[in-house]
Amino acid sequence: MHKVIDFSPEELRNILSSKLDYDFDLICAQVFAYQHKTNPLYRQYIESTYQENLPMSRFLPIEAFKKEVIKSGKWREVCTFESSGTTGMINAKHAVRNLNFYHQNAIRDFESTFGSLEGSCVLALLPHYLERGNSSLVSMVSAFIERSGHASSGFYLREFDLLYNRLKENQQLGVKTILFGVTYALLSFLDKLNASDAFDGLLIIETGGMKGFGPEITREELHDRLKSGFRNATISSEYGMTELLSQAYMAEDGYFYPGQNMRVSISEINDPFSEEKTGKTGIINVIDLSNLDTCSFIKTQDLGRSNDDGGFQVLGRLDHSDLRGCNLMVQDI
Repeated sequence: MHKVIDFSPEELRNILSSKLDYDFDLICAQVFAYQHKTNPLYRQYIESTYQENLPMSRFLPIEAFKKEVIKSGKWREVCTFESSGTTGMINAKHAVRNLNFYHQNAIRDFESTFGSLEGSCVLALLPHYLERGNSSLVSMVSAFIERSGHASSGFYLREFDLLYNRLKENQQLGVKTILFGVTYALLSFLDKLNASDAFDGLLIIETGGMKGFGPEITREELHDRLKSGFRNATISSEYGMTELLSQAYMAEDGYFYPGQNMRVSISEINDPFSEEKTGKTGIINVIDLSNLDTCSFIKTQDLGRSNDDGGFQVLGRLDHSDLRGCNLMVQDI
């Protein structure tokens, strides 16, 4: 835990924003030591919970982002991302020190999965996020739109006819098109389509969530509906959240694969400090080294399971009535 810090924060930032491979375990240890030293809240948590033989004990429960401003080091934020929770919920907040660092990493990870954004038409159907403001997703997609350089890239609220016409025109022109969409908006858009419509060359990235606009459905059901409604389109999904500055994208095998600065592990539901076996359902824990300036070790409230290739599935949300121990870990934060 008290490993000597060999890199300055700026050196770590340069390593993490590079497209070159690096020793993840080494840099992870550096980031852990740095955050333990410079983040009072995380240090308090670690000193009360951490056991070196139990790596899962270093993950800060994600609820902390609803209770405190999480910072490693002393700096002034350029913006603060806020989650899009439903009415009555306390929203999580994530202070951002360097917006360009976030955008560079997000672009690198997207392009390493789906190819270059340059010349593509990036469209976004994210009304809930646009209307609330302070969304990390909107900020990321805005950077993708700028990167694309395509004159027709942009956001849509509920202009389904305009979006439909843009998709069909792009198809006729042979323009590679990427559509980011929140679940309920994509399903509403589907109601406007003809059953005979085909969308060759279209990549749809669904971001998940009905946001209170209807009953939640499983990802499998959602993708089946999207595949039948957007014939010939490629359907994928993004795993991201306000509390993380990295993303993971779903591959054809149904597993999410993390970006360069991100790793995922699974802990047992009834013993959140113990690692779950590969293929078994447990709590998703994320190491996100892009969170250099806040906290890189996050225990989420998502259930999932991992495979042998570093991928993971998301199986739903944690029912706190089934959890043993995690609530006690954050009561004093």
